[in-house]
Amino acid sequence: MSEAFVETIISLGSNIEKERHLPEAIRLLRRHRRIEVRKVSRFFESAPVGGPESAPDFFNAALLACTDLDPQELRSALRQIEEVLGRERSEDKNAPRTIDLDVAYYGSMVAEFDDWQLPDPATSEAPHVAIPIADVAPTWTDPVTGKTAYDLMLGVDAATEAVRPVTSITLATPYESRGPDEFDQTGDVYAPQLESIIRAELLEIGENPDREGLVRTPLRVAKALDFLTNGYSTSLSEVVNNAVFDAEGADEMVLVKDIEFYSMCEHHMLPFFGKAAVAYLPKGKIIGLSKVARVVDLYARRLQVQERLTNQVADAISEILSPHGVGVVIEGQHLCMMMRGVQKQDSSTVTSAMRGTFKSDPRTRSEFIELSR
Repeated sequence: MSEAFVETIISLGSNIEKERHLPEAIRLLRRHRRIEVRKVSRFFESAPVGGPESAPDFFNAALLACTDLDPQELRSALRQIEEVLGRERSEDKNAPRTIDLDVAYYGSMVAEFDDWQLPDPATSEAPHVAIPIADVAPTWTDPVTGKTAYDLMLGVDAATEAVRPVTSITLATPYESRGPDEFDQTGDVYAPQLESIIRAELLEIGENPDREGLVRTPLRVAKALDFLTNGYSTSLSEVVNNAVFDAEGADEMVLVKDIEFYSMCEHHMLPFFGKAAVAYLPKGKIIGLSKVARVVDLYARRLQVQERLTNQVADAISEILSPHGVGVVIEGQHLCMMMRGVQKQDSSTVTSAMRGTFKSDPRTRSEFIELSR
């Protein structure tokens, strides 16, 4: 993230179909082009505050994110997600809701707007807000009190609310499709807006989306697209997850090859797939070997062109390790050439990206090319 990006904490709550709406809100936040979700708290359950006794309990969570949106733009983006998930606002602030998204903190900003303020006063007053924030960012410093989120959590009046961690629901990792598989059996929905678009596409090509073989297709395609493009919903720091280690004396080439990948071309949204070889010359640090494959997946699971994918992997390894050099070679087969267009079944594309000594030293480059075959 550039210096223009600001760390923010967003509070989430739901008590209407909360098992579905809370994960879906997180999914949509991860997909937002100008919001990078870095960490999500556990889910916590508590009784509604100020509403009718018959109202269902809430699920609450908090997430740590970065954004280049200003505070009002961020709040507007959150309101748009609320609308997508069917939030209907009324004069009753304690009415049940499908989702509630609020900016709890925006960097160290202290400000008042027309009908809201930063930080959100609930961060130091409401256990259902303070506890998830302390869970996701315990060392976050409140700009008003100077206390950490953990200390603020200890200071709230826990007697006013019983806040319990939820163990029955866990979010999928960025490398798995999101949402419980049982949706296929229950007739529930997974991503309402996306499924509606897919249904419209079926109608557009002349199909009947209500016939037996297609009735669950919008759900399945939505889940498949979510999995195949989940590179948009995570970040490099989340993938690496601190798996960078000191390696004094390690100065020989590290090569991970035959890394299988699957991606989708951005021109036709058809798959391309193949293998990648990634090498680097350490400069005091190494990375867990599985993380190299994770980095390839991070960028492959987006709409791509192979040339950009190759450079993104090379730049990511350079950013993580600051090594003496990085080399990446990718060979892929593109269904947009095999299924349509020129229809050449045996064609393949090879791309490379060299950084540092891999670019400046022919011997290093030649060694890498030879070893990666």
